[in-house]
Amino acid sequence: MRYSIHTNSDKTAYLQLYLQIRDDITGRVYQFGDKLPSKRFLAAETSVSVITVEHAYQILCDEGYVESRERSGYFVIYKEKDFFPVPVREQENTSAAPNHHNWNEEFPFSVFAKTMRNVLSKYGTQILIKPPNLGSPELQLSISRYLARSKGIRVLPHQIVIGAGAEYLYSLIVQLLGRDRVYALENPSYEKIRSVYTANGVQCDMLKMGADGIQSAALNETKASVLHVTPFNSFPSGITATASKRNEYIRWAKMRSGFIIEDDFDSEFTISTKNEDTVFSLEPKKTVIYVNTFSKTIAPSMRIGYMVLPDELVDLFLNKIGFYSCTVPVFEQFVLAEFINNGDFERNINRVRRKRRQLYKNEMKKK
Repeated sequence: MRYSIHTNSDKTAYLQLYLQIRDDITGRVYQFGDKLPSKRFLAAETSVSVITVEHAYQILCDEGYVESRERSGYFVIYKEKDFFPVPVREQENTSAAPNHHNWNEEFPFSVFAKTMRNVLSKYGTQILIKPPNLGSPELQLSISRYLARSKGIRVLPHQIVIGAGAEYLYSLIVQLLGRDRVYALENPSYEKIRSVYTANGVQCDMLKMGADGIQSAALNETKASVLHVTPFNSFPSGITATASKRNEYIRWAKMRSGFIIEDDFDSEFTISTKNEDTVFSLEPKKTVIYVNTFSKTIAPSMRIGYMVLPDELVDLFLNKIGFYSCTVPVFEQFVLAEFINNGDFERNINRVRRKRRQLYKNEMKKK
């Protein structure tokens, strides 16, 4: 008997079965394209209902480990490099109906709603307490673990600052680094970025983009000492900076005793089988401030962003502007932390990435 259900386990039967099959897939017991045992066979082997097996298989389908083929069964479609690692699941999951062109409709709203109810039950009146100025420790820890798993960014929770969206964080960065500096932006870039800096009294220099990122000549000629870049899928150009260009950005900042603001709003949904290296992961000590937001990966209404400060800037931040209160309600922070800890956040990312990749393949076949 390959699979077994333990009645004394703190996990439900379908979760136990899901975890055992998932481990066999990631452990390469089952290879890409292999057919999995039928629902009736597994139900008989483990002495559970067919519905329990179906529930376990549905989770594996939602996460992109397997796919269901009509009248044929379930087949492994997992390839290791396609996925973010996902922590062990703790909550039941149901998924929203997919839509290949509106990724917000991919979001598992019912799971998120259940997470909110769980937080209300778990934390009670703690949701009425004002969060620490940098953000709730629960969310800081969850994000730090997520960054280590998914992006190779290894930082301590106290380096993470939570705020109400990336635009708010840009304003904090200006106060941290100073208004007397020239800030260089990609040209073209998202117009609101320039608007935020201008509203904060900052002089902006727009640097022309090339095929691999900002042109070297523009970098050499600018008088800026702060560089705001979107290395992956810069909007609206869609340009992704090459590895050599990212290292060029770092050398540029070091030569000028300057800083890089890395805006990484879209890399979670890459269709590439390899996650792009962040500039922060290449230079984590003192040069790069990493900024990301959950409004892209969850929903536009999720106005929660975060920035990761290099360790050498943490004390300066605390001394200079650490008095600002956190602008995100503690309830929302608890919900997001729980959503990440359960693995549902990365499951949603894996699901969308898989469908984006399939959509891309379908488009390529038409050409």
